[in-house]
Amino acid sequence: MTDQQHISSAYDRDLESIVTMIVRMGGMVEDAILQSSDALANRDVELAEKVRAGDKQIDALEEQINEEAARIIALRAPVSKDLRSILTVLRIAGALERIGDYAKNIAKRTSPLVEMGAISGTDASLKRMARSVQEMMKDTLDSYIKHDAELAEDVRQRDHDVDQMYNALFREFLTFMMEDPRQITACMHLHFVAKNIERMGDLTTNMAEQVIYLVTGEMPDEDRPKGDKTSYMSELN
Repeated sequence: MTDQQHISSAYDRDLESIVTMIVRMGGMVEDAILQSSDALANRDVELAEKVRAGDKQIDALEEQINEEAARIIALRAPVSKDLRSILTVLRIAGALERIGDYAKNIAKRTSPLVEMGAISGTDASLKRMARSVQEMMKDTLDSYIKHDAELAEDVRQRDHDVDQMYNALFREFLTFMMEDPRQITACMHLHFVAKNIERMGDLTTNMAEQVIYLVTGEMPDEDRPKGDKTSYMSELN
């Protein structure tokens, strides 16, 4: 085996290791999305706390991925597609970490909502929206592993559906608040949750675009359809 072959083989092993970490991190974040929405729907404070505690593990794994990627760049000096692979790893890991933060933020809303009455139909809608994002993420990770640009593009287009769900919920919250001012606080908490899920969808779509970049060497030309019509609203904290 030549020196170049040794280097290539070592790089492949390094990349396989880091991809395995990405997949593990993705699974943890998928669980966080589903568990945070379950905790909210069931007003399960214990499950919410589990999500919040688990975010530390997600953060630690991202740090490990970043360190490993930096080591590979320093030792292997990758170029061309190999460098794209490492850049994609870093960007996907960063997006996953941020999605984990959003799941943690949703979990934080469970405790105050325990003391408030449920808003008719909204818990089920939020759970359905979270499930859609989780399925998008699963497909994105599958497209990454398989280098499937078509599947990644399918995820990219599905972000519009999540935006439409968000818009529908936003209108419902406005209606509830106008009809009964006593529900304003609960609706503001729930709007915060809906907005966080919508942003999870955006980040997942960004990950899918990175997969397309990895496979084709180019970012998608066309802007993806956006259905969120409420961007003028100020951030709820």
